[in-house]
Amino acid sequence: MEDEVDRLLEAWRRERPDLDVTPMEVLSRVSRLARHLDRARSQAFETHGLESWEFDVLAALRRAGSPYQLSPGKLLKETLVTSGTMTNRVDRLTARGLVERLPDPGDRRGVLVQLTDAGRDAVDAAMADLLAHERTLLGSISARDQTRIAQVLRELVRPFDLEKH
Repeated sequence: MEDEVDRLLEAWRRERPDLDVTPMEVLSRVSRLARHLDRARSQAFETHGLESWEFDVLAALRRAGSPYQLSPGKLLKETLVTSGTMTNRVDRLTARGLVERLPDPGDRRGVLVQLTDAGRDAVDAAMADLLAHERTLLGSISARDQTRIAQVLRELVRPFDLEKH
């Protein structure tokens, strides 16, 4: 069963037989899959009036557990954006009533960003739809193969995760 990557690799092998394009067999498929996943995620979030970046911030707060709040610094680490970007995002989410800023009881100058009930409802609904989309995408792959793929991808991603820490 041939796919678009097979066709691309065949062309590269024909045009540049001096190059070993073997890494592209895996990584080009990962790249193409990432684009398809981004589209599916955007559709799932759009249904709930959210953009991907909004979901990322709301999901980080939701995963924090009750009372669903984090310092801006912890939000930065969770979402991998700059301080200025996070300030802008929190401002926009606050204006939409999805989060609120509260004084940090442990730091008189600090603030905490907390999920509102509306924010929790939005992220919960978007997460349920996202998982339904992802289950559909993986539907033709056995549970055993999904586990094996996850293990191999973990090995591939791990060095990048170690760079962060």
